Amino acid sequence: MQTDLIANLTLAAPEVLLALSALALLMIGVFSGSRASTLVNGLTVAVLIAALALVILFPHDGKAFGDAYIADGFGRFMKILTLIGSIVTLIMSVGYAREEKFDKFEFPVLVVLATLGMLLMVSASNMLTLYMGLELQSLALYVLAAFNRDSVRSTEAGLKYFVLGALSSGMMLYGISLVYGYTGHIGFAEIAQAVSDGERELGLVFGLVFILAGLCFKISAVPFHMWTPDVYEGSPTPVTAFFAAAPKMAAMALILRVVGEAFAPVTHDWQQVIIFVALASMVLGAFAAIGQRNIKRLMAYSSISHMGYALVGLAAGTEIGVRGVLIYMLIYLIMTLGTFAFILAMRTKQGSVEGIEDLAGLSRSNPMMATAMTILLFSLAGIPPLAGFFGKWYTFVAAVQAGLYPLAIIGIVASVVGAFYYLRMIKIMWFDEPATEKFLPIAGELRLVLGASALLTLLYGLFAGYIVEWAATASQTFF
Repeated sequence: MQTDLIANLTLAAPEVLLALSALALLMIGVFSGSRASTLVNGLTVAVLIAALALVILFPHDGKAFGDAYIADGFGRFMKILTLIGSIVTLIMSVGYAREEKFDKFEFPVLVVLATLGMLLMVSASNMLTLYMGLELQSLALYVLAAFNRDSVRSTEAGLKYFVLGALSSGMMLYGISLVYGYTGHIGFAEIAQAVSDGERELGLVFGLVFILAGLCFKISAVPFHMWTPDVYEGSPTPVTAFFAAAPKMAAMALILRVVGEAFAPVTHDWQQVIIFVALASMVLGAFAAIGQRNIKRLMAYSSISHMGYALVGLAAGTEIGVRGVLIYMLIYLIMTLGTFAFILAMRTKQGSVEGIEDLAGLSRSNPMMATAMTILLFSLAGIPPLAGFFGKWYTFVAAVQAGLYPLAIIGIVASVVGAFYYLRMIKIMWFDEPATEKFLPIAGELRLVLGASALLTLLYGLFAGYIVEWAATASQTFF
């Protein structure tokens, strides 16, 4: 019995580390007085880096806790992306939180708890673990959205996210209950066995649709995207950066896990849902962003369309498609972190600014910052030979090979439409008359993240082979 417990805890070592660290960090913060924020921030980054080291340096495969938790190559890939997203956003938030006077020690503790939920989502092997991880992540994110209590926008964002998040959780629970009712199981492997044995019932398909609806809310895919623009705009910018990075990795991993393991035998049923969601997300994200004047709202719609492009690979239902999704999520993470480092650096003497017009003439006042952002915007638009182009290439090729020609064509058209608002930002930075106020000098940590993201995006072709090989190994988990 003791041996089994040690084996289980060894498999789940990163999660155990984060859970114990969250409790310890909370106590340290409470008893540290005025220096609590700086101390807890530093310790939190160290803990997250330690968890990342455990995932990379001590890979374990197997199931734990009565097959409720699974560790495999796919899980490691997505956990690495999730942890990198959490670490980088936390580092980027330090200066902003100090300037905006909400540098409280609870912020990094909530990030740790949210990250713990994300890692559980990635390693979920039954419906209970899925829901537990999802809710642990969501409850922490609700608080983070409303973290700046002095801001009406932040409070409103938290309330909207909470109400709509509760609705999506209810839908998912209803779907899980239907699946359990028709199969008699909550484990992914057992559900797959049950649905492959006989003729599937209509109620089971309804259950699958409700589960996918709840999961699509978490990646802000259409038609469950309605919270995204308001929450992105209203939340403190470091929180928005966190929302755009780490949770998207974990939620996409969970969708892949659910359809690739639990419902693999009924590919035709979930494929139709994913095709519709991918189409709607790409089209709405591309067209709705055109009229935006707030850069955070624009990034919200950009995020919606990018989740649609990633789902194109999943809609193919093949190993090449899953590999495309993994590569796309990695590239999306790099581009998003760099873009939000730029947004966090948009500060004047009066404070933070978020208007796209505030970028006017940036190339003259800060050419390095403008150049790095231009590279990222070209990549987000999918211009070759930058990383964003290859991300879309892998997912569209998978769709074409699976015979989903209309999906690939509409994706390419939506990508062309989306290029308009990225190119407009580039035009404002390089060709418009300078804004009246210049941005303050960019902080060291933001300069590092922005420069590294732009460089990785620009030089993606040099290490593309390694990434494709890594993603191929991870995708074989489901095939």
